[in-house]
Amino acid sequence: MTEPIITVEDLIVKYGEKTVLNGVDVSIDKSEIRVILGGSGCGKTTLLRSIVGLIKPYAGTVKLFGKKLTDMENEDDAAILRKIGVLFQGGALLGSLTCAQNVALPLQMHTNLPQKMIDEIVYYKLAQVELPHAVHLFPGELSGGMRKRAALARALALDPPLLFCDEPSAGLDPVTSAGLDALLLRLRETLGITVVVVTHELFSIEEIADKILFLHKGKPLFDGLFEDAKRLEEGPVADFFMRRETVWA
Repeated sequence: MTEPIITVEDLIVKYGEKTVLNGVDVSIDKSEIRVILGGSGCGKTTLLRSIVGLIKPYAGTVKLFGKKLTDMENEDDAAILRKIGVLFQGGALLGSLTCAQNVALPLQMHTNLPQKMIDEIVYYKLAQVELPHAVHLFPGELSGGMRKRAALARALALDPPLLFCDEPSAGLDPVTSAGLDALLLRLRETLGITVVVVTHELFSIEEIADKILFLHKGKPLFDGLFEDAKRLEEGPVADFFMRRETVWA
Protein backbone atom coordinates (compact mmCIF):
# COMPACT_ATOMS: atom_id res chain seq x y z
CA MET A 1 0.00 0.00 0.00
CA THR A 2 1.40 3.38 -1.02
CA GLU A 3 2.09 5.81 1.81
CA PRO A 4 -0.03 8.98 1.78
CA ILE A 5 1.55 12.16 0.41
CA ILE A 6 0.26 14.05 3.48
CA THR A 7 -0.38 12.67 6.96
CA VAL A 8 -1.68 14.88 9.77
CA GLU A 9 -2.08 13.33 13.21
CA ASP A 10 -3.82 14.86 16.24
CA LEU A 11 -2.92 18.39 15.14
CA ILE A 12 -3.58 21.15 17.64
CA VAL A 13 -2.94 24.80 16.76
CA LYS A 14 -3.40 27.72 19.14
CA TYR A 15 -3.26 31.48 18.72
CA GLY A 16 -2.43 32.57 22.25
CA GLU A 17 -5.05 30.99 24.48
CA LYS A 18 -7.47 30.36 21.61
CA THR A 19 -7.49 26.84 20.16
CA VAL A 20 -8.07 27.08 16.40
CA LEU A 21 -7.50 23.44 15.43
CA ASN A 22 -8.24 20.73 17.96
CA GLY A 23 -7.23 17.18 17.12
CA VAL A 24 -7.19 17.15 13.31
CA ASP A 25 -6.34 13.85 11.60
CA VAL A 26 -6.21 13.54 7.82
CA SER A 27 -4.29 11.64 5.16
CA ILE A 28 -4.14 12.58 1.48
CA ASP A 29 -3.07 10.21 -1.28
CA LYS A 30 -1.06 10.75 -4.45
CA SER A 31 -2.89 12.47 -7.34
CA GLU A 32 -5.91 13.21 -5.15
CA ILE A 33 -7.73 16.53 -5.16
CA ARG A 34 -8.73 17.13 -1.54
CA VAL A 35 -10.91 20.11 -0.67
CA ILE A 36 -10.79 21.57 2.85
CA LEU A 37 -13.99 23.42 3.66
CA GLY A 38 -16.25 24.61 6.43
CA GLY A 39 -17.77 27.76 7.81
CA SER A 40 -15.93 31.02 8.29
CA GLY A 41 -13.33 30.79 11.05
CA CYS A 42 -13.35 26.98 11.19
CA GLY A 43 -9.58 26.74 10.68
CA LYS A 44 -9.31 25.92 6.96
CA THR A 45 -6.45 28.27 6.12
CA THR A 46 -4.77 27.59 9.45
CA LEU A 47 -4.67 23.89 8.59
CA LEU A 48 -3.18 24.60 5.16
CA ARG A 49 -0.54 26.89 6.65
CA SER A 50 0.29 24.30 9.30
CA ILE A 51 0.79 21.60 6.67
CA VAL A 52 3.18 23.75 4.62
CA GLY A 53 5.18 24.74 7.70
CA LEU A 54 4.11 28.37 8.00
CA ILE A 55 2.54 27.77 11.42
CA LYS A 56 4.16 25.70 14.16
CA PRO A 57 1.64 23.35 15.80
CA TYR A 58 1.00 23.38 19.53
CA ALA A 59 0.83 19.58 19.36
CA GLY A 60 0.55 16.78 16.83
CA THR A 61 2.55 15.90 13.71
CA VAL A 62 2.59 16.71 10.02
CA LYS A 63 4.30 14.44 7.50
CA LEU A 64 4.92 15.29 3.86
CA PHE A 65 6.11 12.47 1.59
CA GLY A 66 6.51 10.32 4.70
CA LYS A 67 8.85 12.79 6.42
CA LYS A 68 7.97 14.70 9.58
CA LEU A 69 8.42 18.45 9.46
CA THR A 70 10.42 19.71 12.41
CA ASP A 71 12.06 23.03 11.60
CA MET A 72 11.83 25.08 8.40
CA GLU A 73 15.43 26.19 8.91
CA ASN A 74 16.51 22.54 8.79
CA GLU A 75 17.97 21.57 5.39
CA ASP A 76 16.00 18.32 5.28
CA ASP A 77 12.75 20.20 5.85
CA ALA A 78 13.75 22.81 3.28
CA ALA A 79 14.28 20.03 0.72
CA ILE A 80 10.79 18.68 1.45
CA LEU A 81 9.22 22.13 1.15
CA ARG A 82 10.85 22.62 -2.26
CA LYS A 83 8.64 19.76 -3.44
CA ILE A 84 5.46 21.75 -2.83
CA GLY A 85 3.89 24.68 -4.62
CA VAL A 86 1.53 27.19 -3.01
CA LEU A 87 -1.05 29.39 -4.70
CA PHE A 88 -1.86 32.05 -2.13
CA GLN A 89 -5.30 33.63 -1.95
CA GLY A 90 -4.32 36.97 -3.48
CA GLY A 91 -1.71 35.48 -5.80
CA ALA A 92 1.10 37.31 -3.95
CA LEU A 93 2.85 38.34 -7.16
CA LEU A 94 5.52 41.02 -6.86
CA GLY A 95 4.09 44.10 -8.57
CA SER A 96 7.47 45.49 -9.62
CA LEU A 97 8.33 42.34 -11.61
CA THR A 98 6.87 41.06 -14.87
CA CYS A 99 5.00 37.76 -15.00
CA ALA A 100 8.11 36.08 -16.38
CA GLN A 101 10.28 37.50 -13.61
CA ASN A 102 7.80 36.38 -10.95
CA VAL A 103 7.72 32.83 -12.31
CA ALA A 104 11.52 32.77 -12.60
CA LEU A 105 12.07 33.55 -8.91
CA PRO A 106 11.86 29.95 -7.55
CA LEU A 107 14.15 28.73 -10.33
CA GLN A 108 16.72 31.45 -9.60
CA MET A 109 16.56 30.83 -5.84
CA HIS A 110 16.64 27.03 -5.80
CA THR A 111 18.50 25.92 -8.95
CA ASN A 112 21.79 26.63 -10.72
CA LEU A 113 20.25 26.57 -14.19
CA PRO A 114 21.57 29.04 -16.78
CA GLN A 115 19.32 32.00 -17.48
CA LYS A 116 18.52 30.82 -21.01
CA MET A 117 17.11 27.56 -19.66
CA ILE A 118 15.20 29.41 -16.94
CA ASP A 119 13.63 31.63 -19.63
CA GLU A 120 12.54 28.55 -21.56
CA ILE A 121 11.00 26.95 -18.46
CA VAL A 122 9.21 30.18 -17.57
CA TYR A 123 7.66 30.42 -21.01
CA TYR A 124 6.57 26.78 -20.82
CA LYS A 125 5.01 27.28 -17.38
CA LEU A 126 3.10 30.36 -18.51
CA ALA A 127 1.91 28.45 -21.58
CA GLN A 128 0.83 25.62 -19.29
CA VAL A 129 -1.59 28.00 -17.55
CA GLU A 130 -2.63 29.59 -20.87
CA LEU A 131 -0.67 32.82 -20.38
CA PRO A 132 2.17 32.71 -22.95
CA HIS A 133 1.24 36.23 -24.10
CA ALA A 134 1.74 37.67 -20.59
CA VAL A 135 5.50 37.14 -20.36
CA HIS A 136 6.33 40.85 -20.35
CA LEU A 137 3.22 42.11 -18.57
CA PHE A 138 3.23 43.33 -14.97
CA PRO A 139 0.67 42.07 -12.41
CA GLY A 140 -1.10 45.44 -12.47
CA GLU A 141 -1.79 44.92 -16.18
CA LEU A 142 -3.55 41.59 -15.63
CA SER A 143 -7.14 40.73 -14.80
CA GLY A 144 -7.88 38.90 -11.55
CA GLY A 145 -8.07 35.55 -13.29
CA MET A 146 -4.82 36.14 -15.16
CA ARG A 147 -3.05 37.06 -11.92
CA LYS A 148 -4.21 33.79 -10.36
CA ARG A 149 -2.92 31.84 -13.38
CA ALA A 150 0.43 33.64 -13.28
CA ALA A 151 0.73 32.87 -9.57
CA LEU A 152 -0.13 29.25 -10.38
CA ALA A 153 2.66 29.17 -12.98
CA ARG A 154 5.09 30.37 -10.31
CA ALA A 155 3.82 27.71 -7.87
CA LEU A 156 4.52 25.08 -10.53
CA ALA A 157 7.93 26.42 -11.55
CA LEU A 158 9.90 23.69 -9.78
CA ASP A 159 7.55 20.90 -10.95
CA PRO A 160 6.28 20.12 -7.44
CA PRO A 161 4.33 16.89 -6.99
CA LEU A 162 2.14 18.62 -4.39
CA LEU A 163 0.16 21.85 -4.87
CA PHE A 164 -1.75 23.87 -2.27
CA CYS A 165 -4.37 26.45 -3.29
CA ASP A 166 -5.85 28.88 -0.75
CA GLU A 167 -9.23 30.15 -1.99
CA PRO A 168 -8.19 30.09 -5.66
CA SER A 169 -11.61 31.35 -6.85
CA ALA A 170 -11.84 34.25 -4.38
CA GLY A 171 -12.77 37.48 -6.16
CA LEU A 172 -13.28 35.83 -9.54
CA ASP A 173 -16.44 35.85 -11.64
CA PRO A 174 -18.16 32.45 -12.21
CA VAL A 175 -16.80 31.99 -15.74
CA THR A 176 -13.20 32.77 -14.75
CA SER A 177 -13.54 30.58 -11.65
CA ALA A 178 -14.80 27.66 -13.77
CA GLY A 179 -11.82 28.10 -16.09
CA LEU A 180 -9.43 27.90 -13.14
CA ASP A 181 -11.17 24.75 -11.89
CA ALA A 182 -10.80 23.17 -15.33
CA LEU A 183 -7.12 24.10 -15.35
CA LEU A 184 -6.52 22.41 -11.97
CA LEU A 185 -8.23 19.26 -13.21
CA ARG A 186 -6.16 19.28 -16.39
CA LEU A 187 -2.92 19.74 -14.45
CA ARG A 188 -3.80 16.81 -12.20
CA GLU A 189 -4.55 14.71 -15.28
CA THR A 190 -1.38 15.63 -17.18
CA LEU A 191 1.11 15.95 -14.32
CA GLY A 192 -0.33 13.54 -11.76
CA ILE A 193 0.07 16.11 -9.01
CA THR A 194 -1.72 16.03 -5.67
CA VAL A 195 -3.83 19.14 -5.05
CA VAL A 196 -5.13 20.47 -1.73
CA VAL A 197 -7.65 23.27 -2.08
CA VAL A 198 -9.15 25.49 0.61
CA THR A 199 -12.42 26.93 -0.65
CA HIS A 200 -16.03 27.65 0.22
CA GLU A 201 -17.23 27.91 -3.40
CA LEU A 202 -19.88 25.23 -3.87
CA PHE A 203 -19.55 25.08 -7.66
CA SER A 204 -15.78 24.58 -7.44
CA ILE A 205 -16.16 21.88 -4.79
CA GLU A 206 -18.59 19.97 -6.99
CA GLU A 207 -16.30 20.27 -10.00
CA ILE A 208 -12.92 19.33 -8.57
CA ALA A 209 -13.22 17.46 -5.25
CA ASP A 210 -12.35 13.77 -4.99
CA LYS A 211 -12.65 13.92 -1.22
CA ILE A 212 -13.46 16.64 1.27
CA LEU A 213 -12.37 17.42 4.80
CA PHE A 214 -15.07 19.44 6.53
CA LEU A 215 -13.95 21.39 9.59
CA HIS A 216 -16.37 22.64 12.22
CA LYS A 217 -15.17 24.70 15.19
CA GLY A 218 -11.61 23.48 14.63
CA LYS A 219 -12.44 19.78 14.45
CA PRO A 220 -12.94 17.39 11.51
CA LEU A 221 -16.66 16.71 11.11
CA PHE A 222 -16.48 14.79 7.84
CA ASP A 223 -13.56 13.21 5.99
CA GLY A 224 -14.39 11.23 2.89
CA LEU A 225 -15.82 11.11 -0.60
CA PHE A 226 -17.61 14.19 -1.86
CA GLU A 227 -20.55 12.05 -3.04
CA ASP A 228 -21.03 10.69 0.49
CA ALA A 229 -20.99 14.19 1.96
CA LYS A 230 -23.70 15.28 -0.46
CA ARG A 231 -25.98 12.48 0.76
CA LEU A 232 -26.05 13.77 4.34
CA GLU A 233 -29.38 15.30 5.31
CA GLU A 234 -28.67 16.74 8.75
CA GLY A 235 -25.88 18.53 10.58
CA PRO A 236 -23.41 21.25 9.60
CA VAL A 237 -22.14 19.43 6.49
CA ALA A 238 -25.66 19.11 5.07
CA ASP A 239 -26.38 22.70 6.09
CA PHE A 240 -23.32 23.87 4.18
CA PHE A 241 -24.28 22.21 0.93
CA MET A 242 -27.92 23.26 1.26
CA ARG A 243 -26.87 26.83 2.09
CA ARG A 244 -28.72 26.79 5.38
CA GLU A 245 -27.68 29.42 7.91
CA THR A 246 -27.35 26.94 10.75
CA VAL A 247 -23.95 25.89 9.37
CA TRP A 248 -22.50 29.10 10.75
CA ALA A 249 -23.81 28.55 14.28
